[in-house]
Amino acid sequence: MTVEATTERVLRLLSLLQRRPSWTAAELAAELGVTDRSVRRDVERLRALGYPVHATAGVGGGYRLGAGTRLPPLLLDDEEATATAVSLRLAAGGTVVGAGQAALRALAKLDQVMPPRLRAEVRAVHGATEILVDPGVQVDAELLTTLARACRDAVRVRFRYTGRDGAERERTVEPVRMVATGRRWYLMAWDVDRDDWRTFRLDRMREATATTWRFRAREHPDPVAYVRRSVTEAPYRHLARIRLHAPPERVRELVPPQVGRVEDDRDGWCVLVVGGDDLDWLAVRVARLGFEAQVLEPPELREAAAGLALRLAAMTGTG
Repeated sequence: MTVEATTERVLRLLSLLQRRPSWTAAELAAELGVTDRSVRRDVERLRALGYPVHATAGVGGGYRLGAGTRLPPLLLDDEEATATAVSLRLAAGGTVVGAGQAALRALAKLDQVMPPRLRAEVRAVHGATEILVDPGVQVDAELLTTLARACRDAVRVRFRYTGRDGAERERTVEPVRMVATGRRWYLMAWDVDRDDWRTFRLDRMREATATTWRFRAREHPDPVAYVRRSVTEAPYRHLARIRLHAPPERVRELVPPQVGRVEDDRDGWCVLVVGGDDLDWLAVRVARLGFEAQVLEPPELREAAAGLALRLAAMTGTG
């Protein structure tokens, strides 16, 4: 067998080991079309190149690719390479401090070795895409790592937090999950001092430290639904419920989940739950949706809508 054929087979073996957690020698031999002995030799070749391939003996034993001292090269198929390049492009304009430059470096490396046909596909996506980012909501990558590990290891986290009133206080929490809305990152956690579930904006945290205090996971609400409810209702002075004569899916297309919650109703109607600090602004926002609407609560929103209607009629000379 030629050196080229052996090299190609070893690279194929590496690709298989990266595809799933473990393989038996027989499975690898069948995939590669070789004997178990050839698989063992190829595994030794990978180890000589620095890849930590671990073997387990006995029935059900096999091979798995372990973690080494540095990240080994990854073998990606066409779909994986395209998805990775597009994701790196999005990360380059994302909300994690420092991640943008790292993503651009990785994207440059990937672009250098991509086949021309894949490079053309990725650049077509890039050319048709713009990324809108609010620079005021970036979070530190180290903070993300600290919180992610704490969620995984079930350990309490202590940090300084700036509330909506501008006051900074120390908080101790039992973290469950981080949720990204597209504009901001949130942590859903059990607040130890307040003895209740809370949502925390990551861009308002500082000096976050994972403690050694392990906690037993408790039953919790769905993190995505909880954060959605928190960010659409809790921060605002007024909470409105408006019945709209429109299919729920149509309203959800117009109202992002971080802005309002849409509940199913009956007979072609749905209920929009949305918060705001200004009733006139809420009335305008609902009117711009273009659907027949009924204000369920608060009553003050009906008064604001009526006043707005009078002012608009006066502007047109029909009042």
